[in-house]
Amino acid sequence: MKKKLMILGSLQEFVRLTAMAKDRGCTVIVSDGYPNGPAKKIADRAYDVDVREAPSLARYCRQEHVDAIITSFSDLLFENMVKAADLAGLKCYLKPEQLPYYRDKTVMKQLLDRLGIPTPRHVCLSRGFSDQQLEGLRFPVVTKPVDMYGSRGLYVLNSPQEVRRYFGKASSFSRQKKILVEEYNDGYEFNLMAWVLEGKVYILGIADREKTSIGARDIPISTRNIYPSRMISQVFEPAKKILESYIGATGQKNGALSMQFFWAPGRELEVCEIAGRFLGYEHELIEYSSGLSIEKLLLDYLFDENALKETLEHHSPFMKNHSAVLYFHGKPGMIANQQAAYDIAEWPEVVESQIFYKEGEPVVAHGPNPYMARYFITGKNRAYIDNVTKKIFDAMSIKDFQGKELLYPNRMPSYPVL
Repeated sequence: MKKKLMILGSLQEFVRLTAMAKDRGCTVIVSDGYPNGPAKKIADRAYDVDVREAPSLARYCRQEHVDAIITSFSDLLFENMVKAADLAGLKCYLKPEQLPYYRDKTVMKQLLDRLGIPTPRHVCLSRGFSDQQLEGLRFPVVTKPVDMYGSRGLYVLNSPQEVRRYFGKASSFSRQKKILVEEYNDGYEFNLMAWVLEGKVYILGIADREKTSIGARDIPISTRNIYPSRMISQVFEPAKKILESYIGATGQKNGALSMQFFWAPGRELEVCEIAGRFLGYEHELIEYSSGLSIEKLLLDYLFDENALKETLEHHSPFMKNHSAVLYFHGKPGMIANQQAAYDIAEWPEVVESQIFYKEGEPVVAHGPNPYMARYFITGKNRAYIDNVTKKIFDAMSIKDFQGKELLYPNRMPSYPVL
């Protein structure tokens, strides 16, 4: 009898997961709030439902008699998958009571402190906070809404007065109307993706997360992620020990696990965030560099645990090939000309690309499109990736009807000699 699978999420990241599930013989139901989501076009059935309505999702699961539910790449989707699975009595690697350790930054920081895991010093602020609450923090600091996602409400600030001035903007993205204010770490930043199986952490990959500054108060934008990190040998073991300690405290025995952290020569590794899902818009790089498919991993977790275990035991995060994703962020405006973006997509060095807007469309902050464009490149060594990256950074352009550049410029960082 065919298995029925509900996939939570219909944007481009879920197209391949939907197709692979259908290839396995599953009846696939795709659900989220985007009526024209591309994954819905290839699904067997689709529901247009607010993903924050976990009871509605659970009702559709029962109505369709689904055997499983899965998602990834988004904290909001992950949270409501866990809630819906619990309500519908479906298999899930976490329970709702574990969610605060992965979704509430205050709870996460408290646990990290309790475990003795280094994390930037921080305070949680509500409206009407006093300057004394910020005593002991080293400026600059970065603001973070305690319960939101998608890099919203993040500002780099240099004084208590600036924190007060920006509190309303930062807290507007929080349902609790609270923000974390933490010391800004200017070290190298890393993305890590892992899978937990029977309480054991298997690191799938560690990437350099490169950023470009765009303004005095704005958090630097993410401009390139590259696997494997050129500093993986220095950070692998301490990162693995941290995750083992963290899941030992949260009780996670299985499932996706990701971490963003900082490190620099002569410093301790500091944890930024830990999430119970894979990172969006870069999971493809692990497959380009190693052959391991994240979509297959997710489906094997649901339907073929023996294959899942075999994959994890034979995978090495010390990948021989190198792969990178290049992100281009845009300023508000109306797109008139993005011919350069189309041309780059046809370069032989580019293995995959996505242009998120069409000419004549407005660029919308925090809309369904996270970037203006992204490009995947892959090669045998880091030098090749760096050379192609520079060529693309130099050639990329998207302009408005007045001929002004809509893209923030991307810059490549320097690295220490280790």
